[in-house]
Amino acid sequence: MLSRGRGAPSLGQIAAVAALRQVGRPYVWGGGSSAGPTGGGFDCSGLALHAWSRAGVRLTHYTGTQFRQGRRVPFSQLRPGDLVFFGGGAKDPTHVGVYVKDGVMVHAPGKGGVVRTTDFATSAYYLSRYRGAVRPSPSRPAG
Repeated sequence: MLSRGRGAPSLGQIAAVAALRQVGRPYVWGGGSSAGPTGGGFDCSGLALHAWSRAGVRLTHYTGTQFRQGRRVPFSQLRPGDLVFFGGGAKDPTHVGVYVKDGVMVHAPGKGGVVRTTDFATSAYYLSRYRGAVRPSPSRPAG
């Protein structure tokens, strides 16, 4: 689904591939760590945390905080690995997915579901709840 082209993959491509490898795992509230699934699966922020940990980037395990852990990216400039956020109104977003390409994200959609891909760019449900995107980056040492 992702083409690497020439050279090493970007951090975002590494994160997107790591998230795609979890497709089919069950949704587990609070599930997911840098090491992989916990309790047998992932919640949405746990999937994002795990995917980006494969690229060497540390994220918290809370969607609202992840929304502030990187640089904001316009919809028109989304790249593989970018985190896409939904819901919450004026409060913190309530859902996060990992962007793959062509309007598709991989995410853990909720209770009773499994990690899957969704074309959110053509979904009235997701587009009406879209809050924005963030491109995580490695932390710089304090100094």
